[in-house]
Amino acid sequence: MADNDMKEYVSKKMHDTENHVKKQERIAKAYGYSVEEPHKYAKKHWANCGNPNCLACMNPRKSFKQKTIQEKSFDQTSKWREE
Repeated sequence: MADNDMKEYVSKKMHDTENHVKKQERIAKAYGYSVEEPHKYAKKHWANCGNPNCLACMNPRKSFKQKTIQEKSFDQTSKWREE
């Protein structure tokens, strides 16, 4: 019984991954992006190019010298504890 459960789990996971890739590929094509390697979308979003110089993908702390949301939240909580 455990083998059948594992087989179903693995096949569902593979099916879900294939559906995700097809969906991301369809969205990318709708926006006019060429898709040479569709399986690179298995673990990434279609708009994530991975280029650190891209405005959508870059880290705002490094590029604009801004603090991230987590850092701003930490600064606020540390001020509460000091008072």
